[in-house]
Amino acid sequence: MKKSITVNASKQKIWSKVSKIANLSWLVDQKKTVFASKTKTGNGAIRKIHFADGNIIEEHIVGWKKGEYFSYIAVSGLPLRAYHATISLKSKSSSATQITWQSYFNSQKMSKKKFTEFVSFLGSFYANSLKNLKKELER
Repeated sequence: MKKSITVNASKQKIWSKVSKIANLSWLVDQKKTVFASKTKTGNGAIRKIHFADGNIIEEHIVGWKKGEYFSYIAVSGLPLRAYHATISLKSKSSSATQITWQSYFNSQKMSKKKFTEFVSFLGSFYANSLKNLKKELER
């Protein structure tokens, strides 16, 4: 799954927002996000995202390059066997930056139909969350 959006903001401004990994006001249906580790930034940070439907997803940061990207794995809360995602930034000009949210996942827990529905849901979730992030950054 891969979704991208171009935002009229500097890479530095966007990194300042997205690197605060427990401040997810832009994430669709997120109620609150809390740290589950003493580490708050970079590799080793752990967050728990609480959603409006009651689901809680635990994610561990496993890759971090300041100003460029961070990667994480979900260890619980998703109907998947494996989930690895990266949010990365690429300057398009001095005042425009492309944000890309890309993930790799698989499941043996659901039928092909359910998996197809999940992929469709996740695509919409990424796209709508990125639109929210763009709105917040372009204020």
